[in-house]
Amino acid sequence: MDEAKVPEAWRVLRIQSELVDGIESLAKLGGAVTVFGGARFDSESHYYAEAQRLGTILGEEGIPVITGGGPGVMEGANKGCFSSSSASVGLNISLPFEQEPNPYQDTSLEFRYFFVRKFMFVKHAVGFVIFPGGYGTMDELFEALTLVQTSKVKPFPIVLLGTDYWQGLIDWMRNTMLANGCINERELHLFNVVDDADAAAKIILQHARMLQAQEIAE
Repeated sequence: MDEAKVPEAWRVLRIQSELVDGIESLAKLGGAVTVFGGARFDSESHYYAEAQRLGTILGEEGIPVITGGGPGVMEGANKGCFSSSSASVGLNISLPFEQEPNPYQDTSLEFRYFFVRKFMFVKHAVGFVIFPGGYGTMDELFEALTLVQTSKVKPFPIVLLGTDYWQGLIDWMRNTMLANGCINERELHLFNVVDDADAAAKIILQHARMLQAQEIAE
């Protein structure tokens, strides 16, 4: 049924169904790394290759990878992890264009609602890696920064990959947001910027091992 024609009460049940299905499907996943990035990068692009490299490293270290399940950077990360024993997860979204599920998903979930999908991206995350991308990627980046800033989640690494791509945004955050008092210096450093998958993985793995040590100590 067309979403616009769904009665409000039934829409609530749809939302509940997506939440329950997502939570149940990923209940045994454990700590995972969520990878975001543009759907429009083809398999020949530098960022696709770096995403695949990142997926491979994390997968071989026993860390599942979660993406939006689509093409481009998402496909690259899923593909890298798919060749390992770790779970390669795609949280797909119903869209009129661009979003065709990639074939490298051990677990593939379908969502109607962005906000339910966002919850699932964060629920198991021990780190976010943000590749170059468009509006959707920016949305996820600032969602993560806001959650960490406001202590709504336990702090986790937010890693931006691609200095050349992100530098203009970072300069604007410093020269405009910080200069106008809209963020403070500490909040400007809630993320790291790197240029390759190995550097991103190093930050994520260091955090994941710290969490494992804390769990053992407890």
